[in-house]
Amino acid sequence: MEPTFDDLLVSARRSAVHLEMRDGYMRSDPAFIAWKRGEEIVPATRWPAWFAPVGTARARGVQIQRARIVSEPITDYVRFEYDITEGLNLAAGEDVRWLPRCRASDLALPGNDFWVFDDTTVMWNHFTGDGESAGKETSDDPAAVKLCTSAFLAVWERALPHAEYRAV
Repeated sequence: MEPTFDDLLVSARRSAVHLEMRDGYMRSDPAFIAWKRGEEIVPATRWPAWFAPVGTARARGVQIQRARIVSEPITDYVRFEYDITEGLNLAAGEDVRWLPRCRASDLALPGNDFWVFDDTTVMWNHFTGDGESAGKETSDDPAAVKLCTSAFLAVWERALPHAEYRAV
């Protein structure tokens, strides 16, 4: 049976890194729709289930990093992500960086977004063309893990910390 994201995060001992490369995800998400209507989004209220596992992992010493490659000017969805990053990702204990897509042209990147846990397991996130979730796939193949780990590190080195990135 394939491990779930929660299984992998709970078992992580050192690191969990995530690379996002799309300009839009699940535009049918009620939180995104509410945000577009101008409603205030309070991440701790909307996504309380994110804080506990991330906090528990951080308490074990797991470093959680998220890098986002984004086109500029950014899309409405990326603006939504940017607006909730402080209250969701950073508040939960993640470190988040942003890389404008024009600065990623010479990087070798996998075809899908992914998480890598402890440099041993990769979980790819699959999406439909319009950004809806289409499932996950995990692998502990050393070549796949190495590809994703090196891609993440290359993006991370170039990306700007959330506090320094100005969404345009």
